[in-house]
Amino acid sequence: MPERFFEDFEADQVVELGSHTVTAEEIVAFARQWDPQSFHVDEEAARDSVFGGLIASGWHTASLWMRLYVDSFLGSAASQGSPGVEELRWLAPVRPGDTLTGKVTVLETTPSERRPGRGTVRIRGEMVNGDGVVVLSMLSRGHFGRRP
Repeated sequence: MPERFFEDFEADQVVELGSHTVTAEEIVAFARQWDPQSFHVDEEAARDSVFGGLIASGWHTASLWMRLYVDSFLGSAASQGSPGVEELRWLAPVRPGDTLTGKVTVLETTPSERRPGRGTVRIRGEMVNGDGVVVLSMLSRGHFGRRP
């Protein structure tokens, strides 16, 4: 039985998702498969780029946030999927050795008018590096089952 239902969410609620330290090896491995731009896969080319060194793909950073979200929050909730992401921003580069911490802030909750067994929760998701810089920000909605 899920631990969190629609009724357990309220505006301004903040949930810390945990942290992950990014390695050069995982940056390159992810990018080789999904985003093989030179500043993600080639340390020498990355040094000569506008970034001055190897950086993670924004899609990699978003995937890391999603993993933290599922492991520490969504996996124990009455999740019924999502209608999508409204906004996704990559605000600062993620470099090897950065420790990223995920966070969710509940913005609003709306009971479904058509489906009384669920409601929609609008959130802001963020990844913050060890210097306190927000490197990823996103707005999205999720559907959650109501408490039986």
